[in-house]
Amino acid sequence: MYFLAIDIGASSGRHVLGAIINGKIELTEIHRFKNGMVEKNGSLCWDVEKLFDEILTGLAKCKAIGKIPQSIGIDTWGVDFALLDKNDNTIGNIVAYRDSRTNGMDKLLCEYISEAELYARTGIQKLPFNTIYQLLALQKQNPEVLAQADALLLVPEYFSFLLTGVRKHEYTNATTTGLVNAHSHNWDFELIDRIGLPRHIFGEIAPPGTKLGSLLPHIREHIGFDCNVVLPCTHDTASAVVSAPTDVGSVYLSSGTWSLMGVELDEPICTEASRQANITNEGGFGFKYRYLKNIMGLWMIQCIKTELDDKYSFEELCTLARENSNFPSRIDVNDQCFLAPHSMIDAIKTACAKKGQAIPETPGEIAFCVYQSLADCYANTVTELESLTGVNYDKICIIGGGSQNTLLNQLTAKACGKTVTAGPVEGTAIGNILVQMIATGQLGDIAEAKQLVKNSFEIEIY
Repeated sequence: MYFLAIDIGASSGRHVLGAIINGKIELTEIHRFKNGMVEKNGSLCWDVEKLFDEILTGLAKCKAIGKIPQSIGIDTWGVDFALLDKNDNTIGNIVAYRDSRTNGMDKLLCEYISEAELYARTGIQKLPFNTIYQLLALQKQNPEVLAQADALLLVPEYFSFLLTGVRKHEYTNATTTGLVNAHSHNWDFELIDRIGLPRHIFGEIAPPGTKLGSLLPHIREHIGFDCNVVLPCTHDTASAVVSAPTDVGSVYLSSGTWSLMGVELDEPICTEASRQANITNEGGFGFKYRYLKNIMGLWMIQCIKTELDDKYSFEELCTLARENSNFPSRIDVNDQCFLAPHSMIDAIKTACAKKGQAIPETPGEIAFCVYQSLADCYANTVTELESLTGVNYDKICIIGGGSQNTLLNQLTAKACGKTVTAGPVEGTAIGNILVQMIATGQLGDIAEAKQLVKNSFEIEIY
């Protein structure tokens, strides 16, 4: 019995089939494709038509190799959305979170609600691209777009809608909007009304594991089979956390384009101290809370690699960084100047110069500056988590593509003074598949799912 995870990140996507064979989960990558932002009418957008074509291509490949999934689930990044009119047509483009349209929207929001009250209600970390700021930007800059809208769907919900015709929100991703009440697990309609957003565009929020139904007839005809569509944890980090081999004394670190570092809690922490630390309370499987911090992550290295005309592989950049491990300069990786700079290398050099530090010149110096700064940020974040939760953590579980970065893992272990484990690499796809298995009854619960991960994958220890 196969289950298909369609895991789409900001730079690439993949279709991964999972099945339990001899007591272990075995994965088969069926299809992989590139993703990235494109400029449309002066805005950074996602090419959702191309992405949906890739989704269908991967599904057709399942038919071609004779491995028809029992169900499929789609996860992506958070906050970005499509607006649909009454005829289910999209209104405008799906603008990417790195677009500049949200500049200044945090100040505008303060005219409606203070940052302290907003955090007390939603528990969500202030990030300039959160959905709440994107909607304010639309309200201010393109009110006619919101006026036409009959529904809002976050990106993975939109793709699931295209497959099934069912409009439904999923809890873990909905929380990234900054519009879900941290205590009720539902839209904060008092907040929505206060801001003046149209409440009718916010539909039912379903928990991960919800079955949407079968594929639409034209989709079945196109790919050659039918199957169920299940809402996994549609936010990629929430799916990754499901697969993390954590226990009570563990911090997880989902390492990829973004670094998401945190712990799972039964109740949110919406205190002023937590807000000042800029830690978020995003939704998790089983209505847990992913108490975590968003950290800029390997996006910076990806940009550096591209700026160097891909002359060096990621492994070669790590080697060069290791050779320059005495380089002294450090940067604040969460500075907004690194969110979408014209030149990441120039932004790093400027940041060092402003602090009166040595300016990195060679690829090795630049890469080491980023890697060590990331590790230092992880260490600071662990300290904050321990202070705010009152728990001392002895282990950091790194999952995702970044778990393959031996240098960064070593730097993290040293900076944090903790045991670091690395793996599984395809944490997000695995978590997606595990939720589908729970939804269909092949696995009993989340504890059984996590034990299956521990039995199935080799975990490196630092």
